[in-house]
Amino acid sequence: MKQSDAQSINTTHPAEPAIPRVAVPLLSFAAFGSGIILRVTDPMLPQLASEFAVSLGDASLVITVFSISYGFSQLLFGPLGDRYGKYFVIACASVACALTALLCGLAPGFSWLLGARLLSGATAAALIPLAMAWIGDVIPYQDRQPVLARFLIGQILGLATGVLVGGLAADVQNWRLPFFMVAIIFAVVGAALFMLNRRLPVHARQTRRVEGAAIPRMIGEFRQILQSAWARRILLTVFLEGAFLYGAFAFIASHLHHTFGLSLTASGAMVMLFGLGGFVFALLSRLMVQRLGEAGLSRWGGVFLAASLIGIGIASAWWVAIVGCFIAGLGFYMLHNTLQINATQMAPERRGAAVSAFASCFFLGQSLGVGLAGVLVEYLGTSNILVAGGLGVLAVSISISIKLAKKEGQASS
Repeated sequence: MKQSDAQSINTTHPAEPAIPRVAVPLLSFAAFGSGIILRVTDPMLPQLASEFAVSLGDASLVITVFSISYGFSQLLFGPLGDRYGKYFVIACASVACALTALLCGLAPGFSWLLGARLLSGATAAALIPLAMAWIGDVIPYQDRQPVLARFLIGQILGLATGVLVGGLAADVQNWRLPFFMVAIIFAVVGAALFMLNRRLPVHARQTRRVEGAAIPRMIGEFRQILQSAWARRILLTVFLEGAFLYGAFAFIASHLHHTFGLSLTASGAMVMLFGLGGFVFALLSRLMVQRLGEAGLSRWGGVFLAASLIGIGIASAWWVAIVGCFIAGLGFYMLHNTLQINATQMAPERRGAAVSAFASCFFLGQSLGVGLAGVLVEYLGTSNILVAGGLGVLAVSISISIKLAKKEGQASS
């Protein structure tokens, strides 16, 4: 974490002890593991379909069940983080992720693999949203977006690494190996998070004691969040973003493999450029926020995403995906990071629950998008799936950019 980030944290609680400088980087490493486990199966789909004698659409269930579990489990971990301390819950979840990744690697059959992916999604659900909420607790709003962007470098690199190692593993007919690798990563990160949690100052380990039964209390918290019209708008937007984007994105590697005859390793390497685009955004985020504002970031992010997905879908040459995947990554993080920063302020008094609701909607949208695309891909083909996803995400980004422009206008008047 940069010195300016540490100073930003301390301005929130100037009389409190300083937060260790490795606190955010460690969260970023947890996000790295989360990114790998999330996207590692994308380029594996053709190999899984062949090994387990299922269709490509059925093989995509390894993505769908993970996303469904990940999405619904957000609703549990948000209140748990508020109650027991976000950093502590992230540490516990990292150790649990190591165990569920190991189960994926040891799965003896396709049904067992689906069950292990279901558990893996549930344990990974705590990591990124609670880390974002913790950052929201300790960093002022005006400094938060660049810090969030730098934190998400871990996830960005994890997404890229997941696609690359998934493709490599599929090409050498050993899809289990990446799961063992990520289990080791989570075990090491979890141990480090537990040790650092003991060193955090009191304000960075804050908990919120509440009365009453857990389930009714959780439902009540989410009901209060949904009373805000702006919160409803952000949650609907991120749901649709996840559905349109990842319904298409999950099939890019398969599209390149089947359409142009590229190896799964080469296809995964192309998709890895998505992470490079996100990395560039993380480096330039402060400048881009100043120049474009939230409305401009969301609008141009959608334009870049749409142009990339449609371009890859209709291209007659494989090399278009080189530029397309990079621009798609840049566009996604321009749009999604803007939605994230708004999510951290939907309900500051119950930020863990609010950000978890945001992440839940995002991944439930993904599960719907990938599931629907998995059914339709057998009839429409991967090209049409990519074009439809691009058009959908463009409509979503234009809609929210109009609302953000109005919000920025009201704030400046």
